[in-house]
Amino acid sequence: MRELAGRLAALDPDAGEAVRVIAYFDRLTAERAGLEALVRGAAVLAGSPARLADPVHGVRIRVEPDGRRVDGPARTPVPPGADWPGVPVSPGGPRVLWLEQSGEPGPVGAMVLERAATAVRAALDRTRGRAPAVPGPPAPDAASVEVLLDADAPPRARELAARRLGLGPLTRALARADGTADVADATHERAVREGAVREGAVREGAVREGAGREGAPYGAASEGAPRTGIGPAVPPLDLPHSYAQARIALRFTAEGTAADPGHRWVRAEELGGLSVLAAAVGPRTAPVPDVLALRRAHAAAPWALLTLHAVASHASLRTAAAALNVHHSTLQERLAHAERLLGWNVREPAGRLRLQLALALDRLHRSPAST
Repeated sequence: MRELAGRLAALDPDAGEAVRVIAYFDRLTAERAGLEALVRGAAVLAGSPARLADPVHGVRIRVEPDGRRVDGPARTPVPPGADWPGVPVSPGGPRVLWLEQSGEPGPVGAMVLERAATAVRAALDRTRGRAPAVPGPPAPDAASVEVLLDADAPPRARELAARRLGLGPLTRALARADGTADVADATHERAVREGAVREGAVREGAVREGAGREGAPYGAASEGAPRTGIGPAVPPLDLPHSYAQARIALRFTAEGTAADPGHRWVRAEELGGLSVLAAAVGPRTAPVPDVLALRRAHAAAPWALLTLHAVASHASLRTAAAALNVHHSTLQERLAHAERLLGWNVREPAGRLRLQLALALDRLHRSPAST
């Protein structure tokens, strides 16, 4: 699509830009973006403030061209201008999506309105309880989950969604590597063990025990639910915050293999100050020398990354050797070789901290930043 847009731009700039608009909103729809992200996209692409006002669903969002959202209870909404271009989100309904500019929009502005309205309609159908039923046995109520995790959904709608899901006073949001999300009733805290959520404590479809760390060799790929970040326990109306924290925790998860050692489930509360790194480091961030050293060590010795992670994650070399299922002397030999590849001693407190930070940074470099 980008190549097509580039070719069209060389012939007709408006046509090339229109193709980019289509690709942009198609991507947001595929990623199941929320309403605020869709309105923000319209404002940024059109270069003018965009407004979504849907009294039926209790939605009111206004975003400036620089991406800042500027609405809220303390702000008195200005009535839409009579000459503002706008489109109905529902066919035949009132105009509820506007660009705050005078006169008819150009070809690009018209395309922005059309594609944004289509994406908003899909998001409303998905998150406001009008998703079409699917044949077969009852499925998890994904629409109710999305309402609970959507900060733009009215409080009353989220209360009803929590009631439909039968949630208790404290709940956790779950963010999975496959792009899906869920919520867990935190009343059953005993069921949340070693970062995995037991079956029975979570609604059907949430993370389940059976792919945990126990019973499998260290570094063996786990089966079952995908990698999952687990948010803090909060009241149901605060689940958007828990979900944001769960998405940060997801970035610290790993596949649990020799090439990507680590835990497949990470709880946000266990990150501590590491969560600050997530805001500053991503796939496009230049890696620091220690991360490059880790990668060179792994390229030179395929066992190095797994060995170093075990040493960084266990209280002693003996427990690390037991987790790796190797003799203590074998681990000592491997570790000496890995230290030569790295260039520092990981058995000293300062070197161990340096190793732990390098491992965390390497994982963040490989995981896209949450939005």
